[in-house]
Amino acid sequence: MIRNATPADVPVIHAMVRELAEYEKALHEAQATEAQLHEALFGERPAAYAFIAETETGEPAGFALWFLNFSTWRGVHGIYLEDLYVRPDKRGGGYGKALLTELARTCVDRGYQRLEWSVLNWNEPSIRLYEALGARPQDEWTVYRLTDGALAELGAARPA
Repeated sequence: MIRNATPADVPVIHAMVRELAEYEKALHEAQATEAQLHEALFGERPAAYAFIAETETGEPAGFALWFLNFSTWRGVHGIYLEDLYVRPDKRGGGYGKALLTELARTCVDRGYQRLEWSVLNWNEPSIRLYEALGARPQDEWTVYRLTDGALAELGAARPA
């Protein structure tokens, strides 16, 4: 079953974010706190949304955390999937596909024209799933990121 996350889900989302970071060999980068996730998902002005995948007994099997983006070329919103995670003992049970299906349904129902995400190049099981669902890599684009000192330095600069 896929359902919208509730404030009571924040601790399990936080735990799964950390599990995902460990799987991606980047646990040291997972700095978000439960309070930050709560504010982002359920604060006065939510910036992100989450779906929870549950087993038949109600056990959390995985989650999808997403936010809206906007295409100036298409003139409408889309969804950017920040995190998709299924717990290791639940993989192969259809939860990842179910989460992506719910995201696609949300796009269709709301008139959004894109569902986008990134995947690590070495994550072959996920890549196989995505391609089996019809997703295609955007090889002509390179992702750039500013963080930490570089972000602070640029943010402190004043345009001429």
